Amino acid sequence: MLTQLIDLCLRHRPLVLLAAALLVALGLVSFRDLPMDAFPDTTSVQVQVNTTSPSLSPLEVERQLSFPVEQAISGLPGLVEVRSVSKFGFSQVTAIFDDDTDIYLARQVVSERVAQAELPEDIHGPGLGPVATGLGEVFQYTLRSETLSPAELRTLHHWVIRPQMLQTPGVAEINTWGGEEKQFHVVVDPYRLVEHQLTLEDVARVLRHANRNVGGGVLEVAGEAQLVQGQGLVTGLADLEAMVVAQVEGTPVRLSDVASIREDHEIRRGGVTAGGEGEAVLGLGFMLMGENSREVTKALEQRLDAVRPSLPEGVELTPVYSRSELVNAVLRTVRETCSRARCWSSPCSSSPSATSAPG
Repeated sequence: MLTQLIDLCLRHRPLVLLAAALLVALGLVSFRDLPMDAFPDTTSVQVQVNTTSPSLSPLEVERQLSFPVEQAISGLPGLVEVRSVSKFGFSQVTAIFDDDTDIYLARQVVSERVAQAELPEDIHGPGLGPVATGLGEVFQYTLRSETLSPAELRTLHHWVIRPQMLQTPGVAEINTWGGEEKQFHVVVDPYRLVEHQLTLEDVARVLRHANRNVGGGVLEVAGEAQLVQGQGLVTGLADLEAMVVAQVEGTPVRLSDVASIREDHEIRRGGVTAGGEGEAVLGLGFMLMGENSREVTKALEQRLDAVRPSLPEGVELTPVYSRSELVNAVLRTVRETCSRARCWSSPCSSSPSATSAPG
């Protein structure tokens, strides 16, 4: 059989050479597009369900958020394990599926089940985590400025930089660390509430329902149709102060009559520093599951260069970590190791064999 194959190749040399050239070209193209990483990603197929409620203790988070979600997603096809983490105001339930399960099918069935869970009101979520793995963090960059405050830097990253970075192909999520999250704090005076015959629930209800725009339909005037809209979105302290909490004997009681409003930030539980030169805001880029880390990090670096012109003067945007550097270092180490192995084996293979002299 082998002799016949050799004879066939010798009789059709042009075709054999052409086939060999095509295989070499195909191999080069495949090698160029081959995904390379510093270490294999052995993360199982998993879907995370995140729910937040800032006022609940860890025990109540477990009872009211984590447990109902766990019960809702139990029994799904291909489900292997369900585990959860309950912290102050935050619940994360992780559903692990068989390795051959399609990640998007798993997310769909989990989303359908979670929608049926009985959860308390006034919570944020539940929502699914990004389509990423534990090794998906491939890019980091810092945002610094000597003129902007930490709150302004975080706001700039959230509304200007992050939306542009999310447009990068292969990116699953861009997270924000550090800075101060801007908030409006309403400090209610209980004596003023009693004076105006109001309760704290009255103030909370107004804050929940008044901060929105509503439509009023169409008003016909002189044969023309005019759209009617109610503008209620809060844009600053003045809008909050002007909110009407109630009417007492025909006189409106505004929020400024029973409370003091100030611009502040959320209670901080951590911070970010860069190079020992003060506080900064850190952006973390996560790639989609199964993507090429080198291609994604390269695209993120290019997107970062495109974002810089849109930033205010004096704002520095600096990359601090890229997975491609680690991958290149690992590949360089492998090449050096293989080269040394060839150098060590060459003298042994080329040295003459010892012969014994006749006795």
